Amino acid sequence: MKKKLILLLFAFTVINTFGQVPATANTGSLFSNKVVHPVAKVPLDEASILIYDYDGSLFSFDLESEQIGWTVKATDAHTEMCANQLTLQDGVVYVPFINGEIFAIDNMTGDVFWKSRLGNTTDQIVLKDQTPVINNGKLYITSQGQNSTIYALNIKDGSLAWSHKLDDASNAVSVLFFNNKVFTQSGSNLYSFDAGTGKLLNQKTFEEAISGKPVTDDENIFIANEKDVVYALSPDKLDVLWQFKIEENQHNIKDRIFSKNKKVYFAAQGETVSSLYAVDSKTGTQLWKTDFKNDNVQYITEKDDNLWGYTRKGKLFQLDIDNGETAFEAKLTTNPISNLEFPDDDSLFYYSDAALIQFEYKTKDENEVYLRTSIKDDVYNAYIKVLRP
Repeated sequence: MKKKLILLLFAFTVINTFGQVPATANTGSLFSNKVVHPVAKVPLDEASILIYDYDGSLFSFDLESEQIGWTVKATDAHTEMCANQLTLQDGVVYVPFINGEIFAIDNMTGDVFWKSRLGNTTDQIVLKDQTPVINNGKLYITSQGQNSTIYALNIKDGSLAWSHKLDDASNAVSVLFFNNKVFTQSGSNLYSFDAGTGKLLNQKTFEEAISGKPVTDDENIFIANEKDVVYALSPDKLDVLWQFKIEENQHNIKDRIFSKNKKVYFAAQGETVSSLYAVDSKTGTQLWKTDFKNDNVQYITEKDDNLWGYTRKGKLFQLDIDNGETAFEAKLTTNPISNLEFPDDDSLFYYSDAALIQFEYKTKDENEVYLRTSIKDDVYNAYIKVLRP
């Protein structure tokens, strides 16, 4: 009895020291968590912009003083890589790193509220193409590789609310929160979970791998496979309501998809022509299509009922969201590798391999706001966030 008591005390000491506990349900992977400060609502540093650089470092850059305010990096990432996006809520920055770490950070000071870690791998990419999805006090995210799990964390302290082991190692797609459910893919599977408890509600298997980000029109959900089909699904049973086949020799929609005003917009890539589509979310009927010949659409977003984006060859464009007609375009001399941010009515920000650029619409000037001291050849992506209410 004494020997058993000593072993129990030792096990408790290990868990308490390192903050590492087994993940819940059928996960089979480790989860660790360290609380530095209790999470509190923080004012926004509206003079600054957050830059998640392509080397994997996150820093705050003051646009007025042109100085870096603070920098945060992963503890032990085995390679320099961003590969993820951040989420800002109540002045707190939630950022995932490729090594499986997730930090909650004060946007004003860079102080860390808490750190959590998914799995214990130090030589693989655990989190890729992930944007933390936050709703009702929880943060939802999926890991890939041998860890391959969906996690729900409590945003107040980063503790584990629930987790569920997924069936495939390929999970480089952000989840969708809708109607108190969480939808995520894994290989050729699509799952829905109860957002509060993590109970598996439905699982649907497709013939092809699902690589598109799930989106919703507040009624149904839409997701694309890795080849050439976009599906409309019922959120309760994941029944296929309609499917839309894109042009032959086009594929790879991934995160280039969104829904607005009962329409679904997505961009597909191709060897000779890349196309932007708009379809009716109720019927799947094509409303318009805009082609980009001998180029590929890399990024799209919606801003004030206009569709903005850029291509691989550095063409910046604005389309009328109702008919797909070009409202504005410019050939950039610096190639964007990030999202687009819109600080005002006269310009936009993007990050290139060399600098943070502020592009002015009228003059088409590309102003270097922050210049990197070095340039890498194998850039994957970067992410920026203008701090504003």
